[in-house]
Amino acid sequence: MQTDLIVISEYCQNCHVDPSFIKMLESEGLISLQTIEDEKYIVASELRELEQYTRMYYDLSINIEGIDTIHHLLDRIKDMQREISDLKSRLQLFETEYFSPFDE
Repeated sequence: MQTDLIVISEYCQNCHVDPSFIKMLESEGLISLQTIEDEKYIVASELRELEQYTRMYYDLSINIEGIDTIHHLLDRIKDMQREISDLKSRLQLFETEYFSPFDE
C-alpha cells in the first residue's frame, strides 16, 4: 500500500464529513479519487484542497457549484499572477537591454 494515499472513509469519519460530499466533489471534477480493492483513496497532495472545500461547504455553507466557481476563480488568479510575474521579468530584461543607467 502506498503511503501517499488517504482512505476517504477514514477522512470522513475523522473530520465528520459526509461521504456524499466527497462524491459530489469528485463528480464535479474538483478532486480525483483512486479506487483500490473497493476502497476509495485521495492522494495526499490533494488533501489541502479537500480541506479547503470542506471548510467552504461546512463552515461557510457554500454549495458545490459555488465551490467550483471559487476554484476556477482562484485558478484564474494564479494564472494571472504568473503572467504578471512573467511580464515583469520581460520588462526588466527590456529595460536592462535598451536603457543603461548612464543614459540620463
